[in-house]
Amino acid sequence: MPHSATPPHAELMDRTYRHQRLFYDLTRKYYLFGRDRLIADLNPQQGSHILEIACGTGRNLQVAAKKYPQAAFYGLDISSEMLISARTKLAGRAQLAQADACGFDARQLFQRAQFDRIFISYGISMIPDWETALQVACGHLAPGGELHIVDFSDQAGWPDWFGSALGRWLEKFHVSPRLDLGPALERLADTVGGTAQHGQLYRGYAQYGVLRAPTAGAPAVATSRPA
Repeated sequence: MPHSATPPHAELMDRTYRHQRLFYDLTRKYYLFGRDRLIADLNPQQGSHILEIACGTGRNLQVAAKKYPQAAFYGLDISSEMLISARTKLAGRAQLAQADACGFDARQLFQRAQFDRIFISYGISMIPDWETALQVACGHLAPGGELHIVDFSDQAGWPDWFGSALGRWLEKFHVSPRLDLGPALERLADTVGGTAQHGQLYRGYAQYGVLRAPTAGAPAVATSRPA
């Protein structure tokens, strides 16, 4: 989203989740599929630093921190309301900050400019200027780092009535599936000299993409292949 639109969007997210945050985790487990696969695929090394953008209530960071106790965790979200829940859940296990995914200073927020893994779980569909958010995230990857994204897809493998009903439901929460995520990741990978993968999960219910930054000194050659 443009920086000038940040305050209104933050207010919108706070209004949307001021009360929903109290039962968000209980309800979302029934339709935010692919989150735990993403966490498993992070596979960080000892001492890795992992950032979640649009961390919400902190559910994913809590699961990841339990799975990877050898890593350090960080999370940011534009909604101060969601961060109330996240701070309660992650006290002492992750550094959290309120920030806009489309423009943040990680060094100021976390005293760290780069991360070995960054992930966005069902977040880009709620960020108006989502391609800028991808660019900003990619800019915070350490050499050889990875950006993992899971989100809603086109429901191509499901009956039309299901896709229509899900779409109406998602609109209530200001969610718009980004159906050109794959090409966006390819373009970004080509720009930075990295590699991109993108594929469908659960018959097109969700999509999963990974962008890998080049290692230090690696030639700038980008490729793309299905996940």
